[in-house]
Amino acid sequence: MSSTLMPLRASLARPTATLSPVRSTRQRTARAFGTSSALLATGYPYQGVPRDNHGLSMLIPKPSSKSPEIPPYPYGPRQVYKQSNGGLYGSSRIQFGNNVSEKHDVKTPRKWRPNLQRRRLWSDSLRCFVQTRVTTRVLRTIDKAGGLDNYLLGDKSQRIKDLGPWGWKLRWRIMQSETVKRRFAAERAALGLGPKSDSALQEEALCEAALVGIVPIGAPAHQGQQLMDEAQQMIDGDKDFVIGKDEGFMKEQTP
Repeated sequence: MSSTLMPLRASLARPTATLSPVRSTRQRTARAFGTSSALLATGYPYQGVPRDNHGLSMLIPKPSSKSPEIPPYPYGPRQVYKQSNGGLYGSSRIQFGNNVSEKHDVKTPRKWRPNLQRRRLWSDSLRCFVQTRVTTRVLRTIDKAGGLDNYLLGDKSQRIKDLGPWGWKLRWRIMQSETVKRRFAAERAALGLGPKSDSALQEEALCEAALVGIVPIGAPAHQGQQLMDEAQQMIDGDKDFVIGKDEGFMKEQTP
């Protein structure tokens, strides 16, 4: 009986030639249906890579980044509920109050936080998803405005207040795309104004940098650009800015 089972065991232990092509076909199929997509490419963690003409040379700024080329937010960082500086919170803030029982009028302190979500919002001008923290009220406003770009490009004063520092940076970034530039050029043409050249835009940027104090007033264009690059390096390296000399104020003198 053992002699009868030996050929069967030998045939089971010996791999057949027909299994190897099937295994290789399955491996080839698994590679063909991979989940890696171009839309999932990230520049920052969980952040999409812009696909406008600038490409990887100008990524989406971080909420905590310090970039001198971005104009300062007109209303400054929010001092109350500071986590709203890194998302699209609108005018929502944390609220404090009490729960009062009906029977004994006992007060129990509690707090109400904004209904916050983390969403990936599509930007037509950047051609990528922008992941950010956003409240449900702002989401409804974005749907009414017709998308993230239209919400960020709103020109009302209340809209600028609702954007916050993070929305202000996103607004600046989409303004650098060719889609928004063509849109602004069409608006200028409708108003009877001529198009602006790149040199005029660069002069305006240098004037704004001079008003902020990054570039001295009356500096040449190449010198102003060099000073802006040096300021960016100092900001990236967390160095201190030397505004001026002490001019010997309260200088100690040896007797």
